[in-house]
Amino acid sequence: MKPRNALIVLAVGLLVLIGGWFLGPARLPGTSRHFSAGKLMFPDLAPRLQQAARVEVVHQGKLLVIEKRSVNGAVRWGLADRGGYPVQETKLRGMLTALTELRLVDPRTANPQQFATLGVEDHGRPTSNSDLLRVLNAAGNPIVALIVGHRRVRTGANVPAERYVRLPNDNQSWLAEGNLEVDADPLLWLDRVIMNIDHSRIATVAVTRDNATLEFSQADAKLRLTAPANHPKLDDYKLEDVARALELLTFDDVHPDAAAPGTPIGTAVFSTGDGLTVTATVYPTPPDASAKPAADRDVLARFSAAGTGKAKPEADRLQGRLAGWTYELGAWKQKSLVPSLDDLQAPPPAPAQPAAAGARP
Repeated sequence: MKPRNALIVLAVGLLVLIGGWFLGPARLPGTSRHFSAGKLMFPDLAPRLQQAARVEVVHQGKLLVIEKRSVNGAVRWGLADRGGYPVQETKLRGMLTALTELRLVDPRTANPQQFATLGVEDHGRPTSNSDLLRVLNAAGNPIVALIVGHRRVRTGANVPAERYVRLPNDNQSWLAEGNLEVDADPLLWLDRVIMNIDHSRIATVAVTRDNATLEFSQADAKLRLTAPANHPKLDDYKLEDVARALELLTFDDVHPDAAAPGTPIGTAVFSTGDGLTVTATVYPTPPDASAKPAADRDVLARFSAAGTGKAKPEADRLQGRLAGWTYELGAWKQKSLVPSLDDLQAPPPAPAQPAAAGARP
């Protein structure tokens, strides 16, 4: 072998060796050298999680808190900075269950300079990719804490998920097996569907806005404006948007009612043929509550539900979910929830095109 080729082979070998030392199984004293592959990382965690009352996720120095609260008479897990608005409990349960099932695969680097490669660096840094996950009991004592890093990319089919993890105040990092998903974005924890009332159920709508009332009713499977009787030609698609205003209605954000602004834009009462009534009150976003230009700001809305007969149980469940909350909605929803007559008008007909020169009459 030529000397030059031998040097190249030696250099590549050194790079592989160094990479394996940093990112592969560590050669460390103590338990990390003699661990049992497949061992649960937290073998006694499941029974202790019965005492869990608070979950914290820290990402880039920002704290997300999910805690048990009494909301509208029921004890639920909710977001602390959204007034305790309920989170998706199946998502929370899945994350806590994954913690109890997390199994050690291999020890990895113990060199803090290499932590960022695995995503297990200091969670407080502004550019950090790691998440610190902590679960605490009602007294504020930690039950478990873990720094969660990158998911290991695996190309094989039907292989278990793996993540790099590290215990706080411990330089030893690990490759662990388990489907552990940690989200630091509060909106990813919320069920953002407010309600889903099919447009075919809507029998009447009454909108009060700008000292005027618009009344709509369903006829021939279409919503029609019945009052005022004399009105300009309306756009059928815009009328259908009013009928579908409560269909798969979602929010951009949510706040306790104490945060609601002043004068409403308008109010609408949606009634179904089976006795359900939903009242929507729409407000503008306060100027100091959004950095967006006025034309692009969300609107705020409050809802209440009531019902008679067969619709009463549905109304009670819906009211239990809606009471006490103000929702941020996309600005375009204003025209379907509380439209004005101008909002519903059909566009003017297109102007006639001038005849081409030389064309026959």
